Amino acid sequence: MSVHGREVPTGRAGRLRLRRSLATALRGADLLERKARLLLDRECAERRVAEEAGFVWRNRLAEADSWLVRGVMLSGERALAEAVPEGQASVEVRWDTLMGVRHPAAMAWAGPARSPAEPTPPNTALAHAETAYRAAVRAAAEHAAHQAAADLLAAEAERTRQRVRALRRRRIPRLQSELAAVELALEEAEHEEAVRRRWAAAQGAG
Repeated sequence: MSVHGREVPTGRAGRLRLRRSLATALRGADLLERKARLLLDRECAERRVAEEAGFVWRNRLAEADSWLVRGVMLSGERALAEAVPEGQASVEVRWDTLMGVRHPAAMAWAGPARSPAEPTPPNTALAHAETAYRAAVRAAAEHAAHQAAADLLAAEAERTRQRVRALRRRRIPRLQSELAAVELALEEAEHEEAVRRRWAAAQGAG
């Protein structure tokens, strides 16, 4: 049996197969829509956190730059270079998985440690600048982690919506059309069989 140029199952077995396929497609579309909603909800939450971290980052950076200018004016650039700690900041990202999407979930940041032998900032302005720069770096790392998480979740949500559209617009209508054709054919066959039986019964009675 051909429907729209496609060979489809026939008979009662074919109808059962199509009904199962249609039920599976409908259930799959519902589950994918639920997945997309969950992903979009988490994406929105991640973007809100990223936006807040970005606001803190920009403010702390501007504050740090302002203190830096004052500190350099007071003690000179040489004092600034000598007061920079030798250690480096470290960032550790913890990853999580939501609906199959692996994404950054938390961030641990540690500023550069200053050994007892290292000089401290020679004036209060440079000390404030160091504190503000540390806060700015931490906020920048948080912004990057949450922004990356939002982007990954958004990409998977879009792929999921595309799969839903393919099911809702193509596969499900096709299965419904094929099932309707099979059911019509079965109905006609059953009607013809009933007519033959009545004819045979009438012939026997005659």
